[in-house]
Amino acid sequence: MNKTIDIQAAVAIAAAEAMAAKTQGTFGVGGVLLDGAGNVLQSMHNNVVRQGLVFDPTAHGERQLVDWYFAERAKGTPLPPPCELTIVTSLDPCCMCTGAILEAGFNVVVAAPDAKAGINYDGAASFTALPQPLQQLAGKRFAYPSVRGASEYARLPSGATPKSFFIGKSISEATQALCSLVFESTSAEVMRLLHAGDDAALLDPASLPLDHVVVRALRRRYPDALTYRCAPHAPDAGLAPFLQAAMEQDKRDGGQGDAAALLDAFGNLLLCMPGQLASSVIRTPFMECTRQYAQLRYELMAAADAPLQDEIKRYLGHPKHGTFVLAIGPDAGAASFMTLGAYGSTMEGALPENNPAQFQYVRPAMPQAELQALCRAMPPLYRNIIQVRPTQVADRALVAAIG
Repeated sequence: MNKTIDIQAAVAIAAAEAMAAKTQGTFGVGGVLLDGAGNVLQSMHNNVVRQGLVFDPTAHGERQLVDWYFAERAKGTPLPPPCELTIVTSLDPCCMCTGAILEAGFNVVVAAPDAKAGINYDGAASFTALPQPLQQLAGKRFAYPSVRGASEYARLPSGATPKSFFIGKSISEATQALCSLVFESTSAEVMRLLHAGDDAALLDPASLPLDHVVVRALRRRYPDALTYRCAPHAPDAGLAPFLQAAMEQDKRDGGQGDAAALLDAFGNLLLCMPGQLASSVIRTPFMECTRQYAQLRYELMAAADAPLQDEIKRYLGHPKHGTFVLAIGPDAGAASFMTLGAYGSTMEGALPENNPAQFQYVRPAMPQAELQALCRAMPPLYRNIIQVRPTQVADRALVAAIG
């Protein structure tokens, strides 16, 4: 087992992972998980894109490290509690990863800033992008070590104090610059890939025969796929039985009884998923739903030639053209903040003008005005470009059925 008791050395590991991500053709971000003595437990990099295809919009390095930890514990691997562990990341965590880290209870050391999507986007380490209850928590867990030098990369330390096992507590300018530049050099191309071909005219998967590869793949993931249809972007009471079944499963799997459904641009039900919170505290219904859909598309396209890839994209469009529906709306907790961030990572850009209510919920968990204020406080990418704005479904019969 490798060991590092120096922040510079730990950031160098994260930077190496970021370089590996760049080579893979995905966002150049990496991280490493250390125990309370500086032992390296695992290192990972961004996996949003593989083989030039979108693999999983939630596969950021930090989120994967959190899920790795809980997966290992489920196998019986003896690991310390999260409060004793530290994630060292090459880039300031996005909202999704911040919510995951806070929900799980890890500490964080951050190398490069991210002025667009990072939780410390303004560099003040006041974490005003977070809901009020989480700001103080982040202040105790998120460390921004000093960067030695006099260039634009230099900075004074802020945020939390890194864990005491770190003897060296600063980062060199060269390593800081590497972390920033690797991310910047990959961002535009990955963003292009995330939306490549998604403006083509969509086709209705409900028109396909049952033995079509798309229908078979959908029903392997979710047997009730394509058995419900509503007006586009307007879920109605017919969705209730599917949500209720997933909500019951979510309770059995350790959740609060939530569910997340994905409808396509035609109003077809593609997926309706419970969470997997008994496996990992961050596997919420939305996380499961968006990951399952992305990986379904990836698996189909990775095995297809170019013409079939184009056909698959037209039958299984980017979710921005459809509608996500949560049974229970977001609240001010860390898991909900992670969901809001994961929704942003799934969209990775502005919504189509004809689909402003892409993100809906049935049962509110907080007043709509407070939820809107929470979303307006998110970092610039989320509030200005993606414009995260969950809204309650309009159909009162659906609200009554779930409420």
